[in-house]
Amino acid sequence: MAIQHFSSALPVPAVSAAYPMAKPGYGKRSAPDQQPRTPHDFALLPARERYIAGFVDHLPDGAAMSVKQLTKQLPLYGQQAISTSLNALSVAGHLRRVRCPVGTGDETRWAFRTFWSRTARDNAWWTTYLATETAVRTATPAHPPTPTTAAEAPATNATPPPPWAPPEEPPPPGQPEDSPPAAQPPVSATVPPQRTPPQAREAELATPTRDSAPTRHTAATAATELSPAYLTLARLGRADHRLALSAHDCAALEPLATRWLDRGVTTDYLTNALTAGLPTQVDSPAGLLRRRLTDKMPPQLPATNTPPDTGTDTPVPAHRILVECTDCGRPGPPEALPDGLCRPCHRAHTSGADTPPDPTEIAAVKAHMANLRHLLKPV
Repeated sequence: MAIQHFSSALPVPAVSAAYPMAKPGYGKRSAPDQQPRTPHDFALLPARERYIAGFVDHLPDGAAMSVKQLTKQLPLYGQQAISTSLNALSVAGHLRRVRCPVGTGDETRWAFRTFWSRTARDNAWWTTYLATETAVRTATPAHPPTPTTAAEAPATNATPPPPWAPPEEPPPPGQPEDSPPAAQPPVSATVPPQRTPPQAREAELATPTRDSAPTRHTAATAATELSPAYLTLARLGRADHRLALSAHDCAALEPLATRWLDRGVTTDYLTNALTAGLPTQVDSPAGLLRRRLTDKMPPQLPATNTPPDTGTDTPVPAHRILVECTDCGRPGPPEALPDGLCRPCHRAHTSGADTPPDPTEIAAVKAHMANLRHLLKPV
């Protein structure tokens, strides 16, 4: 017996039980106050977008939402088609990509989430919701993973100290138990804790120690003496691997970054200014950052009666969420990315449908084609 289908869209594929889940801090997150699921959801969308939206809607929270992963599960379309469909779903009000800070101090990192709403929302609703504490708690993983770096390797394969070495003292409050001593500086792609300012290094060398064996207190003192500008530069490699800097590069660029912070901007603002709109390949991260720190230096504002901003040396507040452009990934506040797209991507997405072709361009194309046909005629 035949069954009549009233919808022209393809049937939504079943979600596989082995669908990969994203790492904690990434993946899908459902927006609140959605309408119950019905057979007529996404009825106003084109067939391809309706097909992809129905699949994403059935994914559990925390599922991987990358274009490559969706392409593996939806073989009917390629990566370019799925990327275009996600842009259309963002414009339709069903999707927003966000990033928010997780952790405090040296352990601060960016967590990426994709908010999904079965019920279409307008820009005002998304802007208001993403500014609430509820959105921050939803975007922040409940149990953020502890990143495994090379700094943890010596703690596992450390050799026992010699008999004449002094016993290790317990670390001061706020310092992890497995932090290595300063004698074996850890290799990190983000924050090199082995750097010590020249004045502190000279004082350390001038102070005699038993068998010249530094303790954990020395490493803790060196870490606390790092300036907010230096730490911001060192963390750029964690925000984007194309901007990984060495300890020498961070020390060389530290004066320029300090000038930014002295002009009232926060470390979050400085990070966004240095990471936004990067080219596909960065051959010289230090040279690129030096040029941006010099050319984009913010103006010196006059002093006001408002209290000074203390965000330069404190962790990023937990209520801050940045929206990523669904197409190119450029971050910004929710109000600066209408429909979840930055201005260039939004213009490229809507120009073909809203802007009529220029009559002079049409005439020029016709004249060019007529000239080509004339040249192709046999003599």
